[in-house]
Amino acid sequence: MRTLCSSTLIGEFFIIGFAGLVAMKDPDLSTTTVWLVSGIAMVLCVLLCGMVTRPGGVALGWALQLTLIASGVFVPTMYFMGAVFAALWWASVHFGRKVDEAKARFAAQSDSSSTPDAA
Repeated sequence: MRTLCSSTLIGEFFIIGFAGLVAMKDPDLSTTTVWLVSGIAMVLCVLLCGMVTRPGGVALGWALQLTLIASGVFVPTMYFMGAVFAALWWASVHFGRKVDEAKARFAAQSDSSSTPDAA
């Protein structure tokens, strides 16, 4: 799960950076505010890469997805991009867990078949 979720988060890192560039063109937003908010979100993406498998990591990822969608208020394209990344996040979590379960089953089968029976 960690690999899939981290890949999604790194993609979001770049999308947030590009959205910051677009948001700078809005005359109602100060450059400092745009980069402060974008920078915090980008750092959160990187930190979440290491926290995905810890308790609350997936929930924080969902909070980031909702925030990304909500940023569409300032950059309308982010409604679409946020929805796309929320779908990718769901797929990463869902299929990542399935892969982890399959790996655990495979490891358990390998361990049980390699253990010699005492006769």
